[in-house]
Amino acid sequence: MARARNNDRRRLSQNFLTDPATARWVVRIARVEPEDLVVEVGPGDGALTRHLTRDARRVIAHELDPRLADRLAERYRERAPGLRVVRGDFTLSRPPGSPFVVVGNIPYSRTSDIVRWCLQARHLTSATLVTQLEYARKRTGAYGRWSKVTVRSWPEWSWNLAGRIDRRRFRPVPRVDSGVLILRAREEPLLPREFLGEYRSLVELGFGGVGGSLSASLRRAYPARKVARALDAARVAAGAPVGLVTPGQWMTLTRVLTD
Repeated sequence: MARARNNDRRRLSQNFLTDPATARWVVRIARVEPEDLVVEVGPGDGALTRHLTRDARRVIAHELDPRLADRLAERYRERAPGLRVVRGDFTLSRPPGSPFVVVGNIPYSRTSDIVRWCLQARHLTSATLVTQLEYARKRTGAYGRWSKVTVRSWPEWSWNLAGRIDRRRFRPVPRVDSGVLILRAREEPLLPREFLGEYRSLVELGFGGVGGSLSASLRRAYPARKVARALDAARVAAGAPVGLVTPGQWMTLTRVLTD
């Protein structure tokens, strides 16, 4: 029976956080306030739920596994009346219509889908997500390279790797360590709002090139002289690969190319 449960967890990419001190730390760095509406993704056995329901009066926990969802709802029925357990796929849910935060030890296999949901949620103020460490590193530019999803959202969202969690803090024990990725909505975009559409289009153009350099990709839509001037203003080498261009340089490129 225990082996069957472990197989189900692996199928759902579930690695439950078992260290209470680590769970408390994750919730603490999420900076949850009593008046916050908290949406928890993948509560599992409730390691984070325990602390979230103490810090916030309203918690909505989305759990895909019906057995775990029922058990969580029963456990907190009396002690946390502000907790609502939702059974089903979080990414198919409708975001709340008022400000809210997301916290979760999320399934590794659904990380991209969950991050996409968060970035599209109009009223989300922050998301504190336990992910694979490598994913968190790549999305925060830890290797000097930048992914499209990070660059595209950068004017409106900050991305930070808040720390590392040893894989032995989970059951079943995953093959890799985890990282705590924090997304925060900026109070005001780093670019004027009227430029955000142009910025996103430029990023899509730059990352949409097949091989070659960013310069070659941009010349598909802009005159060569203007591209050269923009690259010079942003201090981007003419042959630089797109992944080495920082979000700040992308914003400079947008200002020059849309002038």
